[in-house]
Amino acid sequence: MSPRRLMGHAMILTEYLKRDAVALAECVARRETTAEELLNLALRQSERAQPKTNAICRSMENEARSQLGKPLSGRFAGVPFLIKDCAQDYAGLPTSYASRSMLAIAAPEHAHVVRRYLEAGLVIFGKTNLPELALKGVSDSKLFGRACNPWNPDHTPGGSSGGSAAAVASGIVPMAAGNDGGGSIRIPAACCGLFGLRPSRGRISAGPGFGEYWYGASSEGVISRSVRDTAVALDVASGGEPGDPFAIAKPADVYAQTMERDPGRLRIGFTSASPIGTEVHPEAVAAVNEAAKLLGSLGHEVEEAAPDVDGAALARAFLHIYFGQVSAMVAQARALGAKRSDFELLTRVLATIGGAISAGTLTTELLKWNEFARGLARFHNRYDMLLTPTLAHPPIRHGQGDPTAAEQTVLNLLDRAGLLGLLARLGLLDGAVDNIARDSLQFVPFTQLANLTGTPAMSVPLHWTADGLPLGVQFVARFGEEDRLLQLARQLEQARPWFDRLPAWVTQA
Repeated sequence: MSPRRLMGHAMILTEYLKRDAVALAECVARRETTAEELLNLALRQSERAQPKTNAICRSMENEARSQLGKPLSGRFAGVPFLIKDCAQDYAGLPTSYASRSMLAIAAPEHAHVVRRYLEAGLVIFGKTNLPELALKGVSDSKLFGRACNPWNPDHTPGGSSGGSAAAVASGIVPMAAGNDGGGSIRIPAACCGLFGLRPSRGRISAGPGFGEYWYGASSEGVISRSVRDTAVALDVASGGEPGDPFAIAKPADVYAQTMERDPGRLRIGFTSASPIGTEVHPEAVAAVNEAAKLLGSLGHEVEEAAPDVDGAALARAFLHIYFGQVSAMVAQARALGAKRSDFELLTRVLATIGGAISAGTLTTELLKWNEFARGLARFHNRYDMLLTPTLAHPPIRHGQGDPTAAEQTVLNLLDRAGLLGLLARLGLLDGAVDNIARDSLQFVPFTQLANLTGTPAMSVPLHWTADGLPLGVQFVARFGEEDRLLQLARQLEQARPWFDRLPAWVTQA
């Protein structure tokens, strides 16, 4: 036992905030602190942060205390951790997806990724907030209430892993779990000044509850304050399971080691033009331009270039999948006893549209994924990475972009009368799909490319706006090249450190 422990020196919050998850685990291993002390610090910080951020939607303190009663081992042994209340099943507890419809359904077993987090010694003490069914780039469910951005509570922390990002940015934990089906790791990371990596399709198993979540568009991962935490988390979570639909080559070495290697001189193409033709905020353009200059100063070859991909077609394909998945999830919940009134209005509307899409139309949209993948691959024949804004706009204010009260009233009346379904079946809402695509993706048009092509992508916190809000930039790499993303991220982290950049109230302990 260390002299520090013998003198009874317990770790304090300021020390906790100065360490990433790897460093905290090392402190536990050296007996400079204990897993119980770390959990108590996380819970104490949660008490401070929760009224400001509403980041956590379910306490699992009892489960965490039970974990502490058993020997902990693994790369993150003793480190407090939060999982997202979506797809990350914890045996015996409901995975709510922030929907009343799911509250009575207990998970029969751990998701593979949750089991691996537990095997790595992470102490799971709660679940994080999100929008209903993880459907939006903001976290504002009616069930749990909106999550708020720790940098400014009038703004969103993003979504759908918004609670996870808010928890990390407010110092509750050094990293938290998320998943990303259309940008849901990268968007909140960009909103909260954090690092977020979406792994390649098949890198981490989605089982056993799912084979391919969202047809393989979704990936599991973490949101963190340090690149090495994400690298080690990828090491402990990676790997397939029997029955998985995708097989991916294992990395030549562990990410924690390859991360430390020089990325070499990379060819990077960058663009700040929205792929769907919508406006891009000057701060987002500035973020990319600044990143391009930084990359050039580090010796990389950087030039303006974009993939030959039809952005409008990609948005339509994404939205069709999105509508179909909503319809299927609502149908599954209804089959298990949920009422239609258990779902929010927007979810009901999307489910109705999805239910009216024919099998032929859905198949046609799925087949387009190949076109997008080929177009991005042609780009990657010339460039190692694509650089874009993560968001087209700084973190938006709560309610910005929502349907007006009058629009919601009309939608509700159409839905209750059954007319919405009739209009959709008659094809009279086909033009609305394009409008929905444009309206819903106007703030986040850059992230879906990686999801539909299965490629890895990351958001790196390199820019803060004049108003003091974070605004990350995105890098997209070739399929399977998480190692190169991590190497570049590590280089950027050293050149422009962000770990200690936290909201003022967080560090005023």
